Amino acid sequence: MASQRDFDVVGLGEALIEFNQTDPAAPVYRQGIGGDTSNAIIAAARAGARTAYLSRYGGLDEFGELLLNLWRAEGVDVSGVLRDDGANNGLYFVQHTPSGHQFSYVRSHSAAARMRPADLGHGIVERSRYLHVSGISLAISTTACDTVFAAMTRARAAGTQVCLDANLRLRLWPVSRARAILREAIAQCDLFLPGVDDMRSLTGLDDPQAILDWVRALNPDAIVVLKAGSKGVIVDDKVSRTHVPPCRVQAVDATGAGDCFAGNLLARLCAGEDWLSACRYANAAAALSTTGYGAVAPLPRPDAVRALLRGV
Repeated sequence: MASQRDFDVVGLGEALIEFNQTDPAAPVYRQGIGGDTSNAIIAAARAGARTAYLSRYGGLDEFGELLLNLWRAEGVDVSGVLRDDGANNGLYFVQHTPSGHQFSYVRSHSAAARMRPADLGHGIVERSRYLHVSGISLAISTTACDTVFAAMTRARAAGTQVCLDANLRLRLWPVSRARAILREAIAQCDLFLPGVDDMRSLTGLDDPQAILDWVRALNPDAIVVLKAGSKGVIVDDKVSRTHVPPCRVQAVDATGAGDCFAGNLLARLCAGEDWLSACRYANAAAALSTTGYGAVAPLPRPDAVRALLRGV
């Protein structure tokens, strides 16, 4: 798989306009852009990967141009992002409270939720080394879910590796439906990036080793990187399980940290690094992303990541 491909990583999913409360004591919000797979693809681009994004953006408001302008500025190919003149773009608000950050969404019937398998006719999935998808894209609508599975089918046929981030959001769908669909998606991926909290809700299991056993029973062949936030990650490479400790920073906003991890991990794998080295780099990048507000603005550049790693 490799050098002949036009892209290292292509992401498929939903981008949203973000309003982030930068002062917890005041109703003041900074406008930005978020969306899990979009965040990940920008993180990968900043880490040096050749990237593309696949989605729809709405033509009923002015926010669509913000999305396109951001991706273009970050060097992300947007030829697979389609304009939907019959829809708005989704929005979300981030509030910071003593118990952590809280999200409120305005995304029903957004352009991205109207994605269809026919949108994939451009063939970009087949021209990439990795396809990155998530549980959120599976959850936002039936047609978006169908589009994710269609993209995974195209990827497998073309030898493109499928990376799945669980990103379970139970406000989007009933847990019974989430379990059924995510089990099928997990069985079809090559790299699975679950979070411990998500997997507790999905499986009812608390122990990380038991969670990894559950995943391994579904998919004996995937690489699994279990994300445990401030406790680092556990890499299950089918032969052994290795804990990669976190990097310590002064965190102010964890929005998009897991997406930052995913994008940087894929970028470093495409650059030829081994799994543990790539995970250490992605851990450092994710840690740095929590030191500023918003999903995209704090995504670090390689010099900052390497400086943190040198300090560690």
